[in-house]
Amino acid sequence: MAEKNGDNLFLEDNEDNIDNTYLVFGIEKENYAVNIAHVTEIVGIQRISEVPDVPHFIKGVTNLRGQVIPVMDMRLRFNLPWRDYDDRTTIIVLELDSVSTGLIVDRVHEVVDIQPQQIDPPPSWHKNDNQGVISGLGKTDDNVSIILDVPHLLYDKDMHVDLAKAATHGQAESEPVGPGQGREGY
Repeated sequence: MAEKNGDNLFLEDNEDNIDNTYLVFGIEKENYAVNIAHVTEIVGIQRISEVPDVPHFIKGVTNLRGQVIPVMDMRLRFNLPWRDYDDRTTIIVLELDSVSTGLIVDRVHEVVDIQPQQIDPPPSWHKNDNQGVISGLGKTDDNVSIILDVPHLLYDKDMHVDLAKAATHGQAESEPVGPGQGREGY
């Protein structure tokens, strides 16, 4: 539960709320969710510096208030077509094992409570490269959100360790990235 005190917004320290609280975001026409315990902040799209020799869905690193973090384009992570970033494109900064990683998503929707009885297991037909990334299907009102397993998402195929190393060494220049370099102003 949020409580307002002056200009600051505080969250009550209640682990039960955190365990069942999810940030819902959109990619293409689907809703996805991550447990709020991993979310450190949500920011608009930032300038991104390319990093060589990383998977295609890793767009590079960004400097967020002096901290260099790797960023992953979730459209590309899920083998969806790339599209130009717009004013709704957002970076969700997640933290796992004291390492921050940004997820580029189409839009952020809301924070919701999803109780364990509202979560179905992942579909049995889900057998592809993203196996293990989906931890369940959360049902709220008339909506279904695909709940992502943050550790599997970030540590898949050991790529996260390499990105953390690249991020700590930083990159010299920020340049737009993406097909055709078509992100003027980013």
